[in-house]
Amino acid sequence: MNLAAATNENLANISNVLVYSAMAVYTLAFLAHITEWVFGSRSAVGRTAAAITTEAAGSPVTVTVKKAQGGGTAVLERPEVVTRAAPGSRDVPDGPGAAGGSEKGDLYGRIAVSLTVLAWVLHVGCVLTRALSVQRAPWGNMYEFSTTFAMVAVGVYLGLLVAKKNIGWLGLPLVTTVLLDLGLAVSVLYTASDQLVPALHSYWLWIHVSCAIFCGAAMYVAAVSTLFYLFRDSYEAKLAAGQDAGGAWGNVLSRLPSAATLDKFAYRINATIFPLWTFTIIAGAIWAEAAWGRYWGWDPKEVWSFITWVAYACYLHARATAGWKGRKAAYLALLAFACYLFNYYGVNILLSGKHSYAGV
Repeated sequence: MNLAAATNENLANISNVLVYSAMAVYTLAFLAHITEWVFGSRSAVGRTAAAITTEAAGSPVTVTVKKAQGGGTAVLERPEVVTRAAPGSRDVPDGPGAAGGSEKGDLYGRIAVSLTVLAWVLHVGCVLTRALSVQRAPWGNMYEFSTTFAMVAVGVYLGLLVAKKNIGWLGLPLVTTVLLDLGLAVSVLYTASDQLVPALHSYWLWIHVSCAIFCGAAMYVAAVSTLFYLFRDSYEAKLAAGQDAGGAWGNVLSRLPSAATLDKFAYRINATIFPLWTFTIIAGAIWAEAAWGRYWGWDPKEVWSFITWVAYACYLHARATAGWKGRKAAYLALLAFACYLFNYYGVNILLSGKHSYAGV
């Protein structure tokens, strides 16, 4: 074995050590996030609702007021539950989600984010050493794509935190999903470092696949927000109807931002990323012409990429249509992300085509 081969093998081994180290730290971050949700405060909507669900919203509250001489009573109006934006308004007042208003919740929230940052640094090291070991872009097979996808998803989350976006509620589902993704990658999808087939030796590998990974990571964040929106919307509907929305699940949902905030957050991400997904498909077509002599050949990967594009286009159109806003549009968004997941896992594993060059 020559020196270059030995160096590449050592780098591959270091990459494997780093991915397991990142998983260990992600696990600690997961536990910290769980503790954060246990001790964290409820959002403003949840706190207001908890104070009034024992009686009908708007009914008067009688309190006794003590004065210096004698006593008296005063009648105060019970506050109204505000769960949705008022006509002409874009925002609903809501709280910080899982963290905020609780000293313990804030403490464990900061610990969870710090551990996530440390795990992400190890994760980035894993991807970079894998790239150095093969001397190419580190997404030539499903293992490499999965590890890079998870790294970018965490990077998007941390970037939003740096931008002062109030997304503490995203930490727990994100870290949980990343652990599942990396666990699947190292146990089922792992492929030893190797070179690519000649058709993939192109600068379009860096452009097309990197765009696809970043789009998928952003779509994932939007999909989590959409799913939470559906749960939170049902929770708020019960509160508005004066029903008891307590219990363990209600206690979890009370720690989320308002449904309107979650819906708006998901829409903004999907609307922002859609042009890049469009470019991703166009870049893939240009690369296909250079590699195989045709722009479009109805390959399963090409077909499902287009289906995903159509699904997100339908969602964006529905979101702008009055009769389809809200839950109907949210279902379309989740269907669109399911198409993206099938395009990755289903097409690669179940179907065969020109994109089946790398196996798993």
